[in-house]
Amino acid sequence: MTRQDRIDQLKSTEFDVLIIGGGITGVGVALDAASRGLSVACIEMQDFAGGTSSKSTKLIHGGLRYLKQFDFALVHEVGTEREVVHKNAFHLVHPEKMLLPIYKQSEYSKFFTKVGLSIYDWLANVDPADRHRMLSAEETIAHEPLLKKTDLLGAGYYAEYRTDDARLVIAVGRTAEQYKAVLLNHCKAVSFDFAKQRLNAVNCLDLMGAEEFTIKAKTIVNAAGPWVDQLRLLDMTDEGKKLHLTKGVHIVVDHKRFPVKQSVYFDIPDGRMMFAIPREGKTYIGTTDTDFRADPVKPYANLDDVSYIVNSLSQVFPDTRLQVKDIESSWAGLRPLIQESGKSASEISRKDELFVSKSGLISIAGGKLTGYRKMAEKTVNQVMKQLGKKASSKTKSLKLYGNRFNKYSEVAAYCTQLADSFKRSLKETTYLVQRYGSDAESILESAKKIDGQMPLLMAELDYCIDHEWIERATDFIDRRSGRLYFQFKELEKISGLILLRMRERKSWSDERYQDEKNHLNTIIRKVSVFS
Repeated sequence: MTRQDRIDQLKSTEFDVLIIGGGITGVGVALDAASRGLSVACIEMQDFAGGTSSKSTKLIHGGLRYLKQFDFALVHEVGTEREVVHKNAFHLVHPEKMLLPIYKQSEYSKFFTKVGLSIYDWLANVDPADRHRMLSAEETIAHEPLLKKTDLLGAGYYAEYRTDDARLVIAVGRTAEQYKAVLLNHCKAVSFDFAKQRLNAVNCLDLMGAEEFTIKAKTIVNAAGPWVDQLRLLDMTDEGKKLHLTKGVHIVVDHKRFPVKQSVYFDIPDGRMMFAIPREGKTYIGTTDTDFRADPVKPYANLDDVSYIVNSLSQVFPDTRLQVKDIESSWAGLRPLIQESGKSASEISRKDELFVSKSGLISIAGGKLTGYRKMAEKTVNQVMKQLGKKASSKTKSLKLYGNRFNKYSEVAAYCTQLADSFKRSLKETTYLVQRYGSDAESILESAKKIDGQMPLLMAELDYCIDHEWIERATDFIDRRSGRLYFQFKELEKISGLILLRMRERKSWSDERYQDEKNHLNTIIRKVSVFS
């Protein structure tokens, strides 16, 4: 289906539900609703996962930090959901052991850390094989020699899951599409239409072609993340609770510069916690948590943000002597939290909340990446109520697109099988499988038919053009492939090839090609230059 086909379908259909917002919450609502048999449309102003949903710590975690806030219900909910998301997307959600070092000056002693991790295992329904262990100081250093040894008491060693957040969004969206949902990115909701004081249509602007059109729907969901309040203003019913936006920044360095052996979750002197996580030859570190009051369209890391992370890291990994100049790339995301007066950014709850306006607009805000499925279920329950229909959620046992695997061990076996069959390196096939799942095989097959430079890259790009809604070069380089962060130094070599291929495939004019080139160069500069 082409972009114009999607627009024509959006214009000609009255949907049961229209979702505004194509992050993990929005596509999650689209999948839940479509799998219950509703007719569904979902539009996104930027690219899918263009905001918060591609800028997380990239963990499906059980919320250990929320034990500090005694938020046991949240720990239980997101902890339970970890295993659900893992089973639904074996190729995207991977077990990750986490080291939690304990020092004399740490907020919690070794005893209280053990108690906390025991509660965590219980609340999060952790599998017995993955339950925590307490390590001595010597065992801790054996696991991670770069840690500061002075005053080290030991560590907790427990299980989390890592993911590619943007790829998770795409997998959920493609699964929704299999259930006949119509999804369109780079499409902005401009205004609302009402009939008898009830919201019944959204006027939209196609940001790629400048076409204006109207989408009719019986119910409308506002899942716009940091823009939830702005859409509520269009509804003219913005009373009640508001959002409190906070910014979270991560930095990426070469793994040789900061060669952690495994993921580490550590205290810093101001009472916050940070992660250091190795991935694909890099190490990423974060996150910050600061109030944000500027334009939410494209938050970026500034010098204060990255200096804070580098300085915090030096307290726990002093021999690393990391400097700002070592940073290759960075990302910054906004957390759309529910405002709580008198609380700092780090103290505000990560709970989600649902708001229903007098006109029937359903707004969902707050929440965590891990809990997206439950948020979607709750939202669609409200949609069903407003439609007067009954059908329960099916997503708990619904495999996401690309997950043809029955158990996690099959993912690694599939990577090896593809490497042998296509005479490719295990690194190459693992990269593809961990992004595209069982469709990795079709990309490898296509690469055999491409002449010229970097056929595997071109085959991957073609696949994304044909199946994954990409309209701009940054859609591919950032959110589909992650190269903006984890292959940053290769961009100078490959970005020109990507732009030329997209120019050919998308029939760009000279002006559009130059605009895309300038846009990509601007993004590259903003994620790597700090002021």
